[in-house]
Amino acid sequence: MSIRYLDTPIKYLRKEVFKAITSAAYDDWTSEQIQKIPHIIIEGDFPTYRESVSREREIVSERVRLALGLDLWAIDELNGFSSEFDLDLIKEHRLPTQALRVIPSACESCEEKSYFVSNTCHGCLAHPCITVCPVHATSLQNGLSFIDQSACIKCGKCFDVCPFDSIIKNERPCVASCGANAFTKDPSNDKAIIISQKCVACGMCMVSCPFGAIMDKSEIYQVANATKTEDVVAIIAPAIAGQFGDKVSYHQVVSGLKQLGFTEVKEVALGADVTSVVEAEEYVHHVLNGSQPFLATSCCPAWSKFAKRELKEKAYCVSESSSPMIETAKVLKKQHPEAQIVFIGPCSAKKQEVSEPKMAGWVDYVLTFEELGAMFDARNIDLSSIEIEPGSDDASSDGRGFAVSGGVLAAVEHIINEKYPDLNFATDRAENLQECRKLLLQAKFGKRNKFIIEGMACPGGCVGGAGTLVNQNKSARSVAQFAKASSKKSAQETYDELYPTK
Repeated sequence: MSIRYLDTPIKYLRKEVFKAITSAAYDDWTSEQIQKIPHIIIEGDFPTYRESVSREREIVSERVRLALGLDLWAIDELNGFSSEFDLDLIKEHRLPTQALRVIPSACESCEEKSYFVSNTCHGCLAHPCITVCPVHATSLQNGLSFIDQSACIKCGKCFDVCPFDSIIKNERPCVASCGANAFTKDPSNDKAIIISQKCVACGMCMVSCPFGAIMDKSEIYQVANATKTEDVVAIIAPAIAGQFGDKVSYHQVVSGLKQLGFTEVKEVALGADVTSVVEAEEYVHHVLNGSQPFLATSCCPAWSKFAKRELKEKAYCVSESSSPMIETAKVLKKQHPEAQIVFIGPCSAKKQEVSEPKMAGWVDYVLTFEELGAMFDARNIDLSSIEIEPGSDDASSDGRGFAVSGGVLAAVEHIINEKYPDLNFATDRAENLQECRKLLLQAKFGKRNKFIIEGMACPGGCVGGAGTLVNQNKSARSVAQFAKASSKKSAQETYDELYPTK
């Protein structure tokens, strides 16, 4: 069972920081007031979470900086939370290409991968753990198995064969959750370090760390300030369904966003409809004519970046179509050329996507559902009490289904079957980067020729993204209902409305 959806102290502290930064923006807090946030959240003189109050406040101060979109303090800046904030510069700040950060003061330098025998060992006659050990690190001591850590090579064979599951695997949660192999450690103190060249910002390390030592930078402060003076349009990912409770509808979320100051709200599923049509045509015109062996979809930014790196010389097989977020932004920029566009979704990788040079100019800011929830709480907006104001559907069932693993394939298949009913084709998909790597290797070595393949970096698809509030299985059911409720049943309908043939 994952810790990510439990009401843990980590979840509480993150939320309190986001709420404080929201209030700071909307209520025009001074630099001095922002400096006091660690003392507001960590009260009193006795520690609650760590060994000292000073360390607790130091960690919160680092969270405050990241929530403002700033970098962490340099290691030699002691008691940094009392330093000045230049609020005018912060308001104009944009996220860098690396969205995730390890907070050194919060990292506990967890032990690296190791295997040891627990007290549930039965001392069985077969003792397969000894038989399979290639370096003879496992032996019997006093009738029970014992692993010599100095000799063990961490292969895990003993762990795999124990019939009683008496051998325990101990591994750093951040390392175990990272399918991109983007972690190393500081040799001086064993604290985790993210290798920026490998990180795809999926955020699975962040939601897996039991010490809350990893955090993504935020743009709450910048977004809240923009809504006070500028035309700001929100575009919402379809995984929004069910994120704020079973009784909160999409239209209530829209009304809540307008109370926060957004001038208009659109579904990102609109752009997903466009992507479906584009990728269906790519498959027909590039794969079936032999110019490329297969087509990999492109809607998940973490998967897309990861896939291109893994495929190497076959990276061209990843669709060059814009993501649903960018396609939606393109439509809105034509209608509101001066508007600031804010993507709101489940995904920390979107923060990295919009900072890439080729994406510049379309989306101004990115918020997660977690950050949005804190904004609603900070402004005392009760979504469930808002009167529903029904609006028209921006997108089809196809586009809304993108939020769940298999949804992109289903939409592309639907378009192909509509336009090319006699065409036979094959599909395959994977979710989480460890499984995605296996699928990509099969495709790279010719095992998925003529296929359309879909990858999702997060469990269950976008519904399992690092910025979600609800278990992915429950969220997937809500998305299915949201998709079914659309008056448009095909992505082609949306595409034809946006781009009518002349």
